[in-house]
Amino acid sequence: MSRSATPTPPGNRNTFTATHIHNFWIRLPTATLYLVTNLFLCDLWRFRAAVVLPGVTARWRCSAVVSSMAAPAESMTEESSEDVPLEKTYTVEVLQLVKEAQQQHGLRHGDFQRYRSYCSRRIRRIRKSLHFPQGNKHKVQPKRITVEKLTDVRYLHLPLFCAERAWYYAMQLKSEANTEPRKRFHMLARIKKALVYAEEFTGLCESSKCDARTKLESQAYLSLMKGGLYFEQENWKAAMEYYTKAKTIYEKLGSAFTEDIQQLYLQQVEEITPNIRYCAYNIGDQSAIDELRQLRRKGGEDQLTSHLDDLLSQTREKQTATLSEVKWQGRTVQVKNEPVRLFLLNLQDSSKEIESAESIDSKISIYESVLKQCIDAQQVLRDTLQDDQNFKLATRGQDVEGKISNQHYLHTYLTFIRLSKTVERNLLLIENMKDYLPGKKVEEGRKITKPQDLVRLYDIIIQNLNEIPNLTGLEADGSLSDETAIRVLGYKAFRSYYIAQSYLGAKKWKETISLYERVLQNAHSALKGYRSLPKAQQSQFKVEVKNLEDLIHVVDGEKYSCHATSVLDLNDVTDQMGAMTVNPKTPLIERLEDYAEDSSLTSKKPHLVSFPPDFEPIPCRPLFFDLALNHIDLPSLEEHLEQKQKAAANPRGLTGFVKGWLWGGSK
Repeated sequence: MSRSATPTPPGNRNTFTATHIHNFWIRLPTATLYLVTNLFLCDLWRFRAAVVLPGVTARWRCSAVVSSMAAPAESMTEESSEDVPLEKTYTVEVLQLVKEAQQQHGLRHGDFQRYRSYCSRRIRRIRKSLHFPQGNKHKVQPKRITVEKLTDVRYLHLPLFCAERAWYYAMQLKSEANTEPRKRFHMLARIKKALVYAEEFTGLCESSKCDARTKLESQAYLSLMKGGLYFEQENWKAAMEYYTKAKTIYEKLGSAFTEDIQQLYLQQVEEITPNIRYCAYNIGDQSAIDELRQLRRKGGEDQLTSHLDDLLSQTREKQTATLSEVKWQGRTVQVKNEPVRLFLLNLQDSSKEIESAESIDSKISIYESVLKQCIDAQQVLRDTLQDDQNFKLATRGQDVEGKISNQHYLHTYLTFIRLSKTVERNLLLIENMKDYLPGKKVEEGRKITKPQDLVRLYDIIIQNLNEIPNLTGLEADGSLSDETAIRVLGYKAFRSYYIAQSYLGAKKWKETISLYERVLQNAHSALKGYRSLPKAQQSQFKVEVKNLEDLIHVVDGEKYSCHATSVLDLNDVTDQMGAMTVNPKTPLIERLEDYAEDSSLTSKKPHLVSFPPDFEPIPCRPLFFDLALNHIDLPSLEEHLEQKQKAAANPRGLTGFVKGWLWGGSK
């Protein structure tokens, strides 16, 4: 068989015939034969053009089956000399791509502005890399992305991130529309713009260049945006229909993948579910509001919980008409502001939600939500009280003249609620942190609580309680002041106890025992105060009384334990002192406080002092300044000066006579 090379046929230089393969079969060694054959069968030029992006997988689908490396050589010679047609198929993992961008660029903290800026920068980078500008620096020439232009997967990213940018601009406007209602119209316009981009994205994904997963995810994304638009327009039936469609698609996608990817889809389903229940409630399903509350109690502190709070607030807005006045401390006040009514309704339901919450994190989340709404309601009242002179005086810390207005008194009531709820929230945090104190079994990865952390929380509680009697309008309420003073004594006992625990860890026995005595003193005083309250009030503080009794029982035991430990520790110190060695070169006068047997002191030359003594700095000789001279009134010398002038003008005696006769005397 001849080994001469067969000339390449005219036409496409990348086309390899069976004759080429046969020649390589003859020339190449057997060890590399199969590898070289498969490399030549692939279209290397197109393979180099493939681009792999984060979140995107580019696949190659061959219309003809390429024979395996282990196939016989004879079957390769029977291949057709025609090109193997290839078709590029894109997979865009829409939900994963979008969620990663949102979590990394601001939406984790609710910063819509930062995420919008990121979307704009990403769109600009993609257009620049694809050489797909929208005009030049002088004018704009919009270009639409068609299926024919879809030669790179990044073309699909353009409408996707344009929709994201418009949607979250609308969410930013929605948060600002609470104080500026006109921005709601702008918000709806941006949502419609986002919907246009989402429809364009879905239309491109419906082409044959995208696989089934991309088509399903794009349909779910479009349904989610349509549901959001109808939700804001209060078209509950249409919104519920599209939300249900998106939820169904995400559930099907979640069941088709591994556990890691499945978790992402299930999380999205959990975010959609409250919207569906709220739509059902507005359509007429009264049981939906109970399900929303149940979802809220199960939640922690995340974006889903914040969304549930918004939905529950919108539900309570319909009930605000029934709340028109508040009675507190014997005074009835009209509630005129809508946000204040809404907050007071939320406050009524929050206590039930806290009792039925399953975890401490859920309870803390509810407290945080209530405190946030309270601060917003207080800000609304401040805006209405700008012209109230008494409110201005109270804000500056000055005395108020006469009786305060009803709205001012309502502001005082909200301040009292804020301080009380802050105390309850901190007590809940303390109960949670007590489980992780030193000496207790702590879960792996959990931070150990220091006694100083609890001391800090008790300081905040005492500070908040001390502010309550000083609120405007409560100066004459002696019962509230006495009750607050008793509670402060009780919490001071707990604070002293945890300060003692920190000293105990440092082995400062005297300080620890002294603080234990202070704990017992404050605790007994607080118990005496609680028992002196009326029976109606004593029932409110059963938990505090029980905690103080337990504290007294614990401190009684720990006080004697600390004393015994200090004695044992003192014996250890004595043993250590006995084992100490003294440097004989140090003179005795410099180590009088260190007791040790030194045989050199009984010798003929004991080292008692250093002689000659070292030089020591002494203060300089003081400088005296005559500071009183400027304050002394000296006697006048004008009379003596006038006499001297007269004597000089009228000289006496023979000399004066001769001078006057010869030179003419004075003129």
